[in-house]
Amino acid sequence: MGENGGTPSDDKATSKPRSKDRPSDLELMKERFSKLLLGEDMSGHGKGVSSALALSNAITNLAASVFGELKRLEPMPTERKAMWKREVDWLLSVTDHIVEMVPEQKSIDGNLMEVMVTRQRRDLQMNIPALRKLDAMLIGALDNFKDQKEFYYVSADANDTRGEKWWIPTVKVPPNGLSEVIRKWIQVQKDSVNQVLKAAMAINAQILSEMEIPEDYIESLPKNGRASLGDSVYRSITVEYFDPGQFLSSMDLSSNHKILDLKNRIEASIVIWKRKMNNKDGKSAWASAVSMEKRELFEERAETVLLIIKQRYPGLDQSQLDVSKIQFNRDVGHAILESYSRILETLAYTVLSRIEDVLYADSLTQNPALASCRRSPLRSSELDPLNFPNPKEEIEKLSAGPTQSMTLSDFMGWNLEKEDEEKKDSWGKSEEPLKDEGRTITKLANIITNKKVSYLEKLENPGGLRSPTGHVW
Repeated sequence: MGENGGTPSDDKATSKPRSKDRPSDLELMKERFSKLLLGEDMSGHGKGVSSALALSNAITNLAASVFGELKRLEPMPTERKAMWKREVDWLLSVTDHIVEMVPEQKSIDGNLMEVMVTRQRRDLQMNIPALRKLDAMLIGALDNFKDQKEFYYVSADANDTRGEKWWIPTVKVPPNGLSEVIRKWIQVQKDSVNQVLKAAMAINAQILSEMEIPEDYIESLPKNGRASLGDSVYRSITVEYFDPGQFLSSMDLSSNHKILDLKNRIEASIVIWKRKMNNKDGKSAWASAVSMEKRELFEERAETVLLIIKQRYPGLDQSQLDVSKIQFNRDVGHAILESYSRILETLAYTVLSRIEDVLYADSLTQNPALASCRRSPLRSSELDPLNFPNPKEEIEKLSAGPTQSMTLSDFMGWNLEKEDEEKKDSWGKSEEPLKDEGRTITKLANIITNKKVSYLEKLENPGGLRSPTGHVW
């Protein structure tokens, strides 16, 4: 009998036909979680990786299979979008069962008593909803490009002279460039995705900073910062008057490999100097002959340079320290947060790069001389090298512009409404003293600024508020 009392033949008649080669969702879920339980060791001999690393790899590999290398600004195929949502939900469901004990007031037989209850771990409770929102915003950003008709792509040519990006389809725009409306709309999309990128970067950096540094990594380090940095870099960091911008301008940063090498050496020196500062007896191999004050100064300078590198080059591969932390991490919650934020950071950076491709093609129609001075997607962003993005602050900023997900038709309607409002305002203000205008604007700004809304509340209600980095795949 079927579930509703019908015969098996009735069930077969009413059910959707399924391809013989396509497994059911239940079979797929069994396969995914079997691999997780086996730690990716399909022999079953118990030589697999930890649960944390297995989950991290599963999220990374899922993103690679769904997104691959995004080459065009266009909506994802419906089937792939559904696959991503379904399977990432399976993997994230593990976090529902990672809990902590917290005190709670309860009334028992009329007496108020404090008992210990379980709730989802606080870092997961805060970050998983935020990352899901960033995820949805990125998928929505790609969906927004379905209505545009002004730019298109031509297949990559093996004889293309673009160097590393020769396989990426070439963007074509009208001979006179994009229309003003399309250009403004694309800039809105870029600003929104850029904010998502910074939020994902901030969350990922925070999680990595909370992971322990593995002993294997520490044992591989030289015993002093000079040996790690090299004489030339060490002298540049330990000079009396240090300028981080000037320091980086003197370094060879002509390729991603050289940038990553510098990042690895700086991170290693920071770990070495911190261990020397924490060494109290002065007898171990980590003891330092340099004073504590100078050691702390050198470490602060290195940290500043490292932040600038992370902000200027968000598309870099992971450093040796980050890879080591992920490999030896045993905290399942940290593993899920790190991998999920990392793949969203990578996806946001890729979408931003594709948007930059369109803007670059448009700029060439206005000034062909720009062909030799292409910029990184984030190079034009206003970044403070001494203030790395904070997760809460960056997610709050996502509610600061016109709308989180604005299609072209939405933008055109919004743009017309805005112009009408500006005309009305110009007529209405013509009879008012000029000094009152500034006072009115200030008062409105104060009303908006003083309203306290948590970043999670803003994420849950994006529609009612205004709103406008190479990794392991």
